[in-house]
Amino acid sequence: MGKDEQTIEPAEGTTAEAAGAAESTTTAAAAARTRYPIAPGYQVNVRTGPGTSYRIVRTLPIGMRVPIYCQKPGERVTGPYGTSNLWDNIANGQFVSDAYVYTGSDGYIAPRCD
Repeated sequence: MGKDEQTIEPAEGTTAEAAGAAESTTTAAAAARTRYPIAPGYQVNVRTGPGTSYRIVRTLPIGMRVPIYCQKPGERVTGPYGTSNLWDNIANGQFVSDAYVYTGSDGYIAPRCD
């Protein structure tokens, strides 16, 4: 396990569902603590879903760092960090293309969005 990872054991008498919810909450809390930088020099559009056809809800300023709560596949986009079909959920109903976020990985670094 990594330095920031921890194992969550269900308390005696709890159900597996409750234990899973506790683990999910811990994962979301960890995501909120880690913020990833947007590519230098870029203002990135935040959209309501995983593609450029979704409505723009805001634009991130240059130098912004964002949390990634979950990720989901969507439209393939080419950006400064390559070409990717992953979209990062940075807030409720708000997505940015992973091709514009430096995560250090070409794959998933957060749970898949439901």
